[in-house]
Amino acid sequence: MSGRPESGGSGPADSASSHFASGRTASGGAGPADSPSRGLVRSAVAGAGPTDAAPGEGAGGEHVPAPPAYAPAVAARPEPVGAIPWSIRVAAEAAWRLLVLAGLVWVLMKIVGAVQLVVLSFAAALLITALLQPMVTRLRRYGLPRGLATAVTFIAGFVVMGLVGWFVVWQVMENIDNLAGQIQDGIEELKNWLIDGPLHVTEDEINDVANNLSDTVGSNARELTEAGLEGVTVLVEFLTGMVLAMFSTLFLLYDGKRIWEWTLKLVPAPARPGMAGAGPRAWRTLTAYVRGTVVVALIDAVFIGIGIYFLDVPMAVPLAVFIFLFAFIPIVGAVISGALAVVVALVTQGPGTALLALAVVFAVQQIESHVLQPFILGRAVRVHPLAVVLAVSAGALVAGISGAVVAVPLVAVINTVVGYLRVHAREEALKASPGPHGATIVAVAPVLPDRPPQHSNT
Repeated sequence: MSGRPESGGSGPADSASSHFASGRTASGGAGPADSPSRGLVRSAVAGAGPTDAAPGEGAGGEHVPAPPAYAPAVAARPEPVGAIPWSIRVAAEAAWRLLVLAGLVWVLMKIVGAVQLVVLSFAAALLITALLQPMVTRLRRYGLPRGLATAVTFIAGFVVMGLVGWFVVWQVMENIDNLAGQIQDGIEELKNWLIDGPLHVTEDEINDVANNLSDTVGSNARELTEAGLEGVTVLVEFLTGMVLAMFSTLFLLYDGKRIWEWTLKLVPAPARPGMAGAGPRAWRTLTAYVRGTVVVALIDAVFIGIGIYFLDVPMAVPLAVFIFLFAFIPIVGAVISGALAVVVALVTQGPGTALLALAVVFAVQQIESHVLQPFILGRAVRVHPLAVVLAVSAGALVAGISGAVVAVPLVAVINTVVGYLRVHAREEALKASPGPHGATIVAVAPVLPDRPPQHSNT
């Protein structure tokens, strides 16, 4: 018999072993029997926290009183972003992006203002190239080499433009003396009409107005002299810009395709296919605009010139040339050139002839705006009249007459580019989206009409 109980109870040895195990510390070493502090240490090591304590007791066994019944419940504060309405967040997101775009436009305007002469010269070269490029293409179809076709077109184009400018200056210089005398006679007639007419203006009042004008001119003699000196500077800048425009036109006519291909390399690769498709369409829009504007301006100049010529208005031919040139400024140019013709008719021929000249100008311009422009220019380059007026005004404020001339074709080209890029982005999105499958095919499948049953002959 071993003396161990059969029931497996603890004997003296087991009691000693149990006592030894109960005295083991948290670190595994032997120690005396557990004390209250040892129990707290073991409880902390085992992970007991405040939630393991009895109700009303803290982590260290301290008593924590319950909150009073009248204490209000404090709700958790939401995140600041969640407290802002969705519409305000959307407006803020759009606002800072608009500020970035406005800053970019402002920087670009500063850069353009710093190199305004170069920008305007290149823009003029683009317009002239759009006018002359079809002639280069036609000459090459006739078998001329590219260099020879470019040279012939370049020389012929600029010779014609030079002859037009020389003709205008020659006509003005030939008729300036006669015009000055007619203007003086017209002023005398106007003075007599003001005195004897229904307004009953006295001669003293007219003399006072004339004296005030003379005093104003005399007091501003220094400003007028400075304006004359600035005119010399403007002339030098004009000649410089003309040389730059001629040089740029020559290379655009000869090597325009390779220049465009090099420009595409500056565009980021993901946007390159879209710009490659938008470029030719923008060029076609610019070409159609320039050619259509030349045709419309020529028709205006011819018919208005013939009308004022038969009304015996002096300098009818130079006025017709001015009408042709100002027609490149849509709406505003027609108003200015037509008003100039009416004023010359009023001063030289009297109110009756001026009214007839106004009727001629108004009739021709109405035919132009309602018949010629829609037929010749077409829908591809049509721009809303409000956009035309705003663009011309902005261009005139930024760069004077040159900016007014460039503004409308720029708006037409931007309209074409934006429209094409929008369609291109939609097509790319459709290509990237997964095709219909499963139940989607059934949902989008066209519903075919019921066919009548076919009876077999067999």
